Amino acid sequence: MAKITYIAHDGSQFEVEADNGSTVMENAIKNAVPGIEAECGGACACATCHVYVDDAWVEKTGAAEAMEEDMLDFAYDVQPNSRLSCQIKVRDELDGLVVKVPERQA
Repeated sequence: MAKITYIAHDGSQFEVEADNGSTVMENAIKNAVPGIEAECGGACACATCHVYVDDAWVEKTGAAEAMEEDMLDFAYDVQPNSRLSCQIKVRDELDGLVVKVPERQA
């Protein structure tokens, strides 16, 4: 289990306890984090669960794979720390993870 902090575009914070094996996106939806739309339900077929991984966590979350990078082409204001939250699996090493939600989703 890991604690994840989501920071909405307006600065409000949402701290959630996430089960290992779930995704950052699933936990955002389950806890009604604003700004995470997840239109495809986590199939990596849209870019509506786009987040910015806090710089301190980029290495631990890992790099986006090819399919995720292709989908990020459709995301709004992509940055070097952009990820699709449906592709980040929760594990013990991510306890304390911080992600920021962009101003809008694609």
